[in-house]
Amino acid sequence: MNILFFLKPKGEVAYIHDYCTLRQVLETMEYHKYASIPMLNRAGEYVGTITEGDLLWGIKQYTDLNLKKAENIFIQEFPRKADYEAVSADSDMEDLIQKAMNQNYVPVVDDEKKFIGIITRKSIIEYCYEKLKKFPEEY
Repeated sequence: MNILFFLKPKGEVAYIHDYCTLRQVLETMEYHKYASIPMLNRAGEYVGTITEGDLLWGIKQYTDLNLKKAENIFIQEFPRKADYEAVSADSDMEDLIQKAMNQNYVPVVDDEKKFIGIITRKSIIEYCYEKLKKFPEEY
């Protein structure tokens, strides 16, 4: 099965750029109610994921932080505990599922490493659930 069947395209996904400020990232994540968000560079390449935990540990360094000061702190300065691993658009289901077991979503990149969207763990589980309901005797 082609993994692009599960793709939520870039145009439908909230993401941040590595040159965004802490305030921009906080506001974006709050607005979309995301616990983690893909991060792209200026070329549109996936460079990592920022999680709520990354933000908390980064903010800890700024003990006198307020929202105004957050406008001068750039997110690329924050250390990240672990980035979500991306898959290429031509990856197989096994690779996708392997990554989805450990990540809320799997970033998808094209041949030029440009971010094209995400595949959520939820969409994979929903697909499997529908298959199971349709053909329960096979499982």
